[in-house]
Amino acid sequence: MKIDGTPYRSIWVDETDGWSVRIIDQTRLPWTVDLVRLTTMEEMAHAIKAMLVRGAPLIGASAAYGVALAMRADASDANLRQAIELLGETRPTAINLRWALARMRAVLQPLERNARADAAYAEARAICDEDVATNAAIGRHGLPLLAARAANGRRVNVLTHCNAGWIATVDWGTALAPIYMAHDAGLDVHVWVEETRPRNQGASLTAWELGKHGVPHTVITDNAGGHMMQRGDVDLVIVGTDRVTRAGDVANKIGTYLKALAARDNGVPFWVALPSSTIDWTIRDGLTDIPIEERPASEVTTMTGRALDGSIATVRIVPTASPAANPAFDVTPARLVSGLITERGLCDANEAALTEMFRDIA
Repeated sequence: MKIDGTPYRSIWVDETDGWSVRIIDQTRLPWTVDLVRLTTMEEMAHAIKAMLVRGAPLIGASAAYGVALAMRADASDANLRQAIELLGETRPTAINLRWALARMRAVLQPLERNARADAAYAEARAICDEDVATNAAIGRHGLPLLAARAANGRRVNVLTHCNAGWIATVDWGTALAPIYMAHDAGLDVHVWVEETRPRNQGASLTAWELGKHGVPHTVITDNAGGHMMQRGDVDLVIVGTDRVTRAGDVANKIGTYLKALAARDNGVPFWVALPSSTIDWTIRDGLTDIPIEERPASEVTTMTGRALDGSIATVRIVPTASPAANPAFDVTPARLVSGLITERGLCDANEAALTEMFRDIA
């Protein structure tokens, strides 16, 4: 994608030295585009945990490059194990993290030490390139869902939650990929962007992305989504996901479950876009088996934004003595999901359909 005319991926190897890794610091968006240079595995682990990079596919790609940085410093068996362990502990819910680390381990473990660094960079690049192709395919498969509702030039209103665009992946995005392709194809598409408290990934990131691409959108509060559906102002919901069970349960940013309930009550299709690397084939019951990350209470008790004088400020928004809980994700049962948009096509959210579509990896 492009930022003010300059093409970007969300992660890349610095072309000036050929080994350090550049990322866009997403904690600084939308106020400024800060490009951060990472030189160690520990710096990458911090970037993942502190959400300088975020989004399930991008977390996986970042972890792969974290292993590459580790192998450049020390390609021993002990350091490979330590890097995979440390990176694997950064975010518990997104399965892409462990998928990418398992893939890196499988490639690197059999190699001699002097071959590991080059192989690690090559495999991390391959993961990134495959992610771009995968997300483009998700966009192509999801596009007909929007086109079917755009007959005779009618405007299509899509509601999305959190950020599942190109900065949550390497490029294109998952839930936003069909929207970008619909817009580029000339369809009249409009996006209701839920703010997505407490980190405001919708208001800060999705709105920024869509605005840079020229996609019409309107930011709404998280609690306005059901109201919009009741009024008939939402044609379909498309969200991303951090983990899908083999039975079709979906873990996504907190608040997604409530949107699925509202969509079911109002007859609005509720679609989930994902790459196959987000499917956890080892579990069936999302409510009992998917670990839900509990993030710092400060994300709930404070908010950062641009003050009226133009400065960036963080303010406390709850009483000093009030504690806060901050579960980062919730689980939407498969019965509430209209279908899954994958790189191989559209799929019902159940075990039979998933194993049929992905029989080679299920």
